[in-house]
Amino acid sequence: MRGLAIDDAAWSSRWRERAVRDKACLSLGLLLTAALLPAWPTAPIVAVTAVGLLVISAGTRTDLVLRALRGPLVFIALGCVSVAVVVDAGDGFSLTVTDDSARRAASVAGHALAGTCAMLLLAMTTPMVELLAGLRRLRVPAACVEVAGLVYRLLFVLLESLGSIRESQTVRLGYSSLSRSFRSSAMLTAAVLTRSWSRARRLEQGLAGRELSTSLRTLDDPAPSSPAFLLASAALLAVLVTTAALTTGVAR
Repeated sequence: MRGLAIDDAAWSSRWRERAVRDKACLSLGLLLTAALLPAWPTAPIVAVTAVGLLVISAGTRTDLVLRALRGPLVFIALGCVSVAVVVDAGDGFSLTVTDDSARRAASVAGHALAGTCAMLLLAMTTPMVELLAGLRRLRVPAACVEVAGLVYRLLFVLLESLGSIRESQTVRLGYSSLSRSFRSSAMLTAAVLTRSWSRARRLEQGLAGRELSTSLRTLDDPAPSSPAFLLASAALLAVLVTTAALTTGVAR
């Protein structure tokens, strides 16, 4: 079974050896640019820049980027539909899409897509263990870091359970018809949740049996920061902000 696209990309990225702080500054700068400036044309510029850096500079495969974007795009589409559709219950019940609601939906979609691409730039170039180590260096409460690490590990338990159960159902022709597909999907959901809960419980009991009541200490050897990378990031952000401001002024 395939793993997480974000995780696969992070471990094979050319930027993996770069300092987490450097990559975080660039990603957060892109995120703030997309959030604070008007959605059009800022959002497409930020999104294309983030994806271009991922594919060209960081060496991330295009198919991994598309796999990572599928889930967020579904949520963005659902959110935009709820913004675009206006419910009128005053005189009967009607669903309409006005020019104003369509513009607001487009603005939400632009901001969300650009912000997602900016965050993917950090997530797909930095393994989770390094992100957690960076959070510890920032003095984030240990409980928050431990919860984040636990959720990350449990994702793989869910994926493994999902893959093995679905493969077993497929061999037994559980998806050979529409009715069987619905039944198999319902059974798959229930089985994955119960099996994952059981495995997580056994993991907790195993750690408790080893008297592991505190955080699991690991070696932390952070990469040195690169002034050249930070300067290049600042220059890139300045160019993006200037381009977006000039384009917005021309459009007006």
